[in-house]
Amino acid sequence: MNDTPYIQNGLAADAHRLYYSEPSIARKIPATVRAGLGILEHGTLLAKNTSAGTDGKLIPYNPTAVTGAEYAPGRAYLVADSGTANKLLDVTLADSYKFAVGDDLMLNDSTTTGENLGAITAIARGAYKATITVTSNIGATSFTTARFAHVYVEGGDAAVGILEKSVDTGTGVNAKGANTVLLLGNAVLYQDVVRPLDAAAKTDLSAVAIGRFINIP
Repeated sequence: MNDTPYIQNGLAADAHRLYYSEPSIARKIPATVRAGLGILEHGTLLAKNTSAGTDGKLIPYNPTAVTGAEYAPGRAYLVADSGTANKLLDVTLADSYKFAVGDDLMLNDSTTTGENLGAITAIARGAYKATITVTSNIGATSFTTARFAHVYVEGGDAAVGILEKSVDTGTGVNAKGANTVLLLGNAVLYQDVVRPLDAAAKTDLSAVAIGRFINIP
């Protein structure tokens, strides 16, 4: 078969403890994470796809800040300015597999007021990039690559829980998604393992930071 033998010992991030409290008493449920997002490390904040026309699976939480340095695996940064009054957005080929026809698409950058562009109607994949067609026209202001313009799935800006174990959702055309465990609450966690943890996410989860810990009721 010519298979190359190897041993996979997990991610470096897995060496960092998530729980300070007893894991067995935490409230958690089985859940499915959307395909095409690559490897998501444990402690990643998750949101729910709230698009009317797609699967409702979990997606990464999209943080409020837009500096280009955020841990935001659910984002697809544009490879060209959006322009105005059109329905076409260009992203990398790999990032295009984070989305599916029917997803309601959010467009944002560091300056411009974000827009909900409605459902994706088509994704045209070329050799190096993909063009996403949406339902609603982009408004009067162009979203630019210089301002870290990006798209993400509707629902991504409302955290619903925390990824308990690292998973590989796959990348590209053969991505399948992943089954995992979603931590909902009744836990004290190490704050630096939970990310991207901003004020909005803390509010979503009713979480309180205490020193290097975070308490989620």
